[in-house]
Amino acid sequence: MPSSDFTVYPHFWRATRLFPEKEIVSRGGDGQGTHRYTYEAFGERVHALANALSELGVERGSRVGTFGWNHHRHFEAYFAVPLMGAQLHTTNVLLPDDHVEYILNDAGDDVLFVDPGEPFRTIERLWDRLDTIDGIVVMGEERPETALPCVSVYDAVLEEHDEAFPWPQLPGDHPAGMCYTSGTTGRPKGVEYTHEMIYAHSLMAIAPVTFDVDESDVVMPVVPMFHVNGWELPYAASVTGAKQVYPGPSPEPADLARLIEEEAVTFTAGVPTVWINLLEHLERADADLSSLERILTGGSAVPESVMRRYDEEYDVTIEHAWGMTETMSVGSYSRPKSHMRSASAEERYAIRQKQGLLSPGLVMKVTDDDGSEVPWDGESFGELYVRGPTVVDEYYNQPEANEEDFEDGWLKTGDVVTVDEDGYIEIVDRAKDVIKSGGEWISSIELENELMKHDSVVEAVVVGVSNDRWQERPLACVVRRSDADVDAEELRDFLGRTYPRWWLPDEVVFVDEVPKTATGKFDKKVVRDRYEDAELRWTPGG
Repeated sequence: MPSSDFTVYPHFWRATRLFPEKEIVSRGGDGQGTHRYTYEAFGERVHALANALSELGVERGSRVGTFGWNHHRHFEAYFAVPLMGAQLHTTNVLLPDDHVEYILNDAGDDVLFVDPGEPFRTIERLWDRLDTIDGIVVMGEERPETALPCVSVYDAVLEEHDEAFPWPQLPGDHPAGMCYTSGTTGRPKGVEYTHEMIYAHSLMAIAPVTFDVDESDVVMPVVPMFHVNGWELPYAASVTGAKQVYPGPSPEPADLARLIEEEAVTFTAGVPTVWINLLEHLERADADLSSLERILTGGSAVPESVMRRYDEEYDVTIEHAWGMTETMSVGSYSRPKSHMRSASAEERYAIRQKQGLLSPGLVMKVTDDDGSEVPWDGESFGELYVRGPTVVDEYYNQPEANEEDFEDGWLKTGDVVTVDEDGYIEIVDRAKDVIKSGGEWISSIELENELMKHDSVVEAVVVGVSNDRWQERPLACVVRRSDADVDAEELRDFLGRTYPRWWLPDEVVFVDEVPKTATGKFDKKVVRDRYEDAELRWTPGG
């Protein structure tokens, strides 16, 4: 097979030629209703979009940015841009202005697709500080009132181009995508994906040991399309010919419940807070989730209590995964092996709580501070290193970070893990989040997971706070269920059933909401900054 076939094109060809009748459904925002069409019509619009981009000056080697939510227009850009030899750069619409400005200027986007509403207003505010963008395409039907130059309307430019676009022959190593890391410990870093990386990850993702998606599925990517290619679901679902459902801008739990019921969604994916919020909605409103079989989640651990409720009340399986921007999202997937089917429910839940087995095509090692590999015994821990065809080997325009985060072809993930005898990875902590108290290590993630097992706890985040005597001590921020009156001592006693006294948080602070990053993860940097001067009332042995 020539290298030019290891591109996005075979996925596009397969979806549009072998499954032309299958549907793509997209929820509109601001009362726009639902857009519904087929893969065949999608293919025609992808050709039209490529012609329109060519007229706007986009050519092989150009970089096209997107600044929008999950909908059919964004999905069309996922294919039109890389197929014509340009590079698609997705940017998070929830980032603060200074991050957006830095990312767009660092990437050097030539043209930018922008959702109407708040995303467009963000670009208006930043326009005089953006250095490279020559054209803006508003992903809607009408031109917003604006003084900005070079603004086109997506649907209008597509109507003017209905001829087939001559797709160029591209090598597999040609740039196809780009995404920036979250930047929680510094400036966001650009990560570039080639055609062959997307090709490989899509096939990896649909394997039975990972997503296990086929053309009979109805796939709804709730994870934003601006975040690591939507965890690869738009490409993976396309190559299988599955029906796709896009939940549109800022979907609320009621929107997700309605789409699952009306479109018979079988598989969906998003961060844990999405599914916790959906459960709370289902307590107040009826919805038919009978079609839904599995939920993929990652970014942080799902409380076991949430897993159990979906299992017992809705017959829906929640499956953990692990991944990074640098691994094209999903790098491991947690599903019990066949020999574990006879295990007790408790044992299977313990496996499902882990981040799982490494995805096919990847290899890993776990090393201690001396660089020695640690044994797979479920107890010894070290930093996880990975490499493979879907793992990048450098950042864009970041020579210092490249030297720090990559070593002899390995990505140093920064995740501290244990691996059990069966090869299941369990994240102990991020290297920067492990709490060092009195010379010993405390896992913030383990404490968070245990706290979220308590029936009265919705969310919990644990961070280390400076302590003159012990170096660091844990502090927990907890969101209680609305009808709960649990107090700090009760939660400490609950943790004390599993962990030694010196592990227990010195302080439990009850909050209305845990701060989160723009990708929905707990923002421990914000929590640490907020409580860095906290005077803890309790000390080990006190």
